Amino acid sequence: MSSDNILLDVKHLKKYFPVRRGVFRRVVAHVKAVDDVDLFIKEGETLGLVGESGCGKTTTGRTILRLIEPTAGEIHFRSKALAKPGEEFNLVDVAKASRGTMKALRRDMQIIFQDPYSSLNPRMTVGAIVGEPLLVHGVAKGKEREQRVRELLGAVGLKPDHMKRYPHEFSGGQRQRIGIARALALDPQLIIADEPVSALDVSIQAQVLNLLEDLQKDFGLTYLFIAHDLSVVRHISDRVAVMYLGKAVELAETEELFTNPKHPYTEALMSAVPVPDPDYEVERIILEGDVPSPVNPPSGCYFHPRCRYAQDICKTKAPEYHDIGGEHFVACHLADQLKLQPVRAG
Repeated sequence: MSSDNILLDVKHLKKYFPVRRGVFRRVVAHVKAVDDVDLFIKEGETLGLVGESGCGKTTTGRTILRLIEPTAGEIHFRSKALAKPGEEFNLVDVAKASRGTMKALRRDMQIIFQDPYSSLNPRMTVGAIVGEPLLVHGVAKGKEREQRVRELLGAVGLKPDHMKRYPHEFSGGQRQRIGIARALALDPQLIIADEPVSALDVSIQAQVLNLLEDLQKDFGLTYLFIAHDLSVVRHISDRVAVMYLGKAVELAETEELFTNPKHPYTEALMSAVPVPDPDYEVERIILEGDVPSPVNPPSGCYFHPRCRYAQDICKTKAPEYHDIGGEHFVACHLADQLKLQPVRAG
């Protein structure tokens, strides 16, 4: 794997939340929300991050940005904002960055939140919301700031006179466009899109997805796109990472993953993707049992209690997350033996 074009490289990322009980609120256990995740994102691409609700997708994204402090791990990022004179970028370990360094990194790393209603301050005008990052970082003020806000609103399909309105005066799709404009304000390199269309009507989802693709081309953006809708992920992503119970279990180029899955959990997810062909039959894989508790995960492979291919080794030994060729990573003891069900292109 060449590191020349890797913008973000995450290694052994962990985030454990303490469980406290008793009068003295002693720590009796930990919720392993993110448990030893490895992934990388190449400059200019979109990496999709998928999995069941509660698997740790959102926590992974927020931990990468240090909105949540990581428990352990490395988050290497090639920052232009912190580049020294004469250098194109500065390689920074976000997990160890100081408060001052993190403020500078905010110019390079931004987020689009899932809920376009709660992510905007109802007491601020749209102009103030979009222009706030410019003010905080001292990028622009006065007329220059106002002009920059106009340009950002135009870039996301809103009108200049929307600057004086408040969030409650807009539809869900328009509010998400405001959130996107705010994320673009500091000209970032990386945007983490945390299920940016899941709260929107289906008819609006396509418009926002097309907008994100256009902005990626126009501004040279890199996305970590978190979602649970596999059809959306297939449409927008260059590569896809699959998470289960806090761990990354598979990562590959999008079409490689959909047509040649190597992890049984990926196969089960893909079997739920609808194909617009009434004559095409696919076996729907129903996972038995509930998702294990992240407080007390199973021994060996976390997926083995629900895996129809599980063998004795799966119950006792955790599989190694490794490259099986062509930057196709998988954590499964049986990856070389199983012939899993692909998904037909829709």
